[in-house]
Amino acid sequence: MYQILKPSTLFKIFFTLLIPFGCFGQENEKPQLQLGGAFRVNYVYSSWKEEQKTKGGEFGYDMFRINAKASYKNIFLNAEYRFYSEAFGGSFLKQGWVGYKFNEHNELHAGLVYVPFGIKQYNSHNWFFNITYYVGLEDDHDMGLKYIHTDDNWEYAFAFQKNAEELNFGGDVENSSSRYSYDVVGRNKETNQFNAKLVRKFGQQAKHRLGFSGQYGSLYNIDTDKNGSHYALALHYEVDWKKWNFKTEVITVSHAPENALGEPNNRIKMGAYGTPYEIASDFNMYTAAVSKTINVNWGPISQIELYNDFGYMQKKEKEFTDSFQNVTGLLVTAGQVYTYIDYAAGYNHSWLGGNFVDDFAVGNPDAKWEARFNINVGYYF
Repeated sequence: MYQILKPSTLFKIFFTLLIPFGCFGQENEKPQLQLGGAFRVNYVYSSWKEEQKTKGGEFGYDMFRINAKASYKNIFLNAEYRFYSEAFGGSFLKQGWVGYKFNEHNELHAGLVYVPFGIKQYNSHNWFFNITYYVGLEDDHDMGLKYIHTDDNWEYAFAFQKNAEELNFGGDVENSSSRYSYDVVGRNKETNQFNAKLVRKFGQQAKHRLGFSGQYGSLYNIDTDKNGSHYALALHYEVDWKKWNFKTEVITVSHAPENALGEPNNRIKMGAYGTPYEIASDFNMYTAAVSKTINVNWGPISQIELYNDFGYMQKKEKEFTDSFQNVTGLLVTAGQVYTYIDYAAGYNHSWLGGNFVDDFAVGNPDAKWEARFNINVGYYF
């Protein structure tokens, strides 16, 4: 076991590191406020749902969101609140943080911040994200502090995440699954997590981004009142060349919870969108995503992006069956309207057929590939 520093000590260390940067000129002399949002609807036809096949699919409400950005001098705010149906967790905050800009290269964010891990911000091009999202490793947001540096050649970030979204403020109360990004729920809770990310940028005609990410933290168990641990390491690469984009990641992950006697340690519960499921405690993950953008002049349609995003989850437990995801599709841009047309296929994937509860954990060796044809139409303002 390792010792966890007191939160007061962690904050002192963090702010001590920032002192050399000092404070710089004030940019906005008057308060600034920018409001935006989106409204989306969704059509779905799933291979494993007989009622949808009989009806020819289903079309309904997806999401409404409000975005707010504000700034005064070098202090700024970024927040996003989303409204889903009750079946998908209801309403919740996706992100919400206050920032301070030391200069054009260095910032500090505090609140429900984007976790600096892997390719920012999405390791995918499609509406479903990549398989990394479903284990909490893509577009993840947690409560903490984050320091960011960006220049022409380098990007790096350091963060201390005190915990995931804590809605009950009770140590013996399980975390709710009504959240945007996947976090550990059930009898374990993420706490005192450290993140570091480094990206080297190079190239002119082809713009390359080669990076490394790491995170390490505790898993507090409600039953045993003990802290286990978890970590993740990733090597990631992205390149933009002409109208092409390619991104890939190699990730290794391990969870070591201090569960009560009789509770299995080879799986852990994660939750989002109102419903939890199990994933394997230890796994490797490999992803590759490619897209090409085509400019067109078809009435209101100005651009089409074609893509294919692939992800593979290799579980380290020999008795578990691996999971796969592949999404082929296109994004159609027409003014403020963005339409994703996706054919998403999965094998032992909780959101693409199967029994949902443990597809990302034990899995089913007799499972077959299932697919979902999906059209998501959104007006973004």
